[in-house]
Amino acid sequence: MIKIIDLHKSFDSNHVLRGVDLEIHKGESMVIIGRSGSGKSVLLKHIIGLLKPDKGKIIVDSIEVSSLNGKELNEFRKKFGMLFQGAALFDSLTIGENVGFPLREHTDFSEREIRIKVKEKLEMVGLKDIEGLFPSELSGGMKKRVGLARAIAMEPEILLYDEPTAELDPILTDSINVLNIEMKQRLNITSLTITHDIISAYKIADRIAMLHEGKIITTGTPDEIKVSDHPVVKQFVRGSSEGPISVK
Repeated sequence: MIKIIDLHKSFDSNHVLRGVDLEIHKGESMVIIGRSGSGKSVLLKHIIGLLKPDKGKIIVDSIEVSSLNGKELNEFRKKFGMLFQGAALFDSLTIGENVGFPLREHTDFSEREIRIKVKEKLEMVGLKDIEGLFPSELSGGMKKRVGLARAIAMEPEILLYDEPTAELDPILTDSINVLNIEMKQRLNITSLTITHDIISAYKIADRIAMLHEGKIITTGTPDEIKVSDHPVVKQFVRGSSEGPISVK
């Protein structure tokens, strides 16, 4: 479904991605772990064509992303839904307007059809009768759910999650993880999650890849990652300050 080949990206003197290689299979849940600032979000932006690589390529469904421009790129992005780290809701729009936004922008659905789909998607994430509320009236967990409802509004083939459990307590974190699993099963989609939350990674992943110093240093099932002998992986999953990863 997604093939990343020798991907490099620098910002001035900061060489963020240094030859990333990774394959994500159709229908699987891939989780990329790594420290904050390791380049996980930069990698996501390349996958949906928001950034172009300095070297290397990303191929999605046989399409090389960096070769697309303008209308081609906009059409390509319809394959994706994305849950942003802070949900990224529009404060001035109601919940119904937020979830319906991509449908109004990219489809010819009538207002009645949009309202039906908005209601359906909100119910899929466990929310009912909140279409008239504004984001400021919601808790952090509810905002994440609304963001997820908007991400699935166009019924995408691939769902991207950018630190979906950031700033949530353990109970809300688990509820978002459960939704992640349910969306994959109910919608039959491919999902890619980036996180530094190893507990969540173990729960939602079919496979886990670790990004460190600009490269994928290991890939495996949750059980394989738990018992990895790689010193960097071992330190990260144990959350230890002692090891090859500097705590500075």
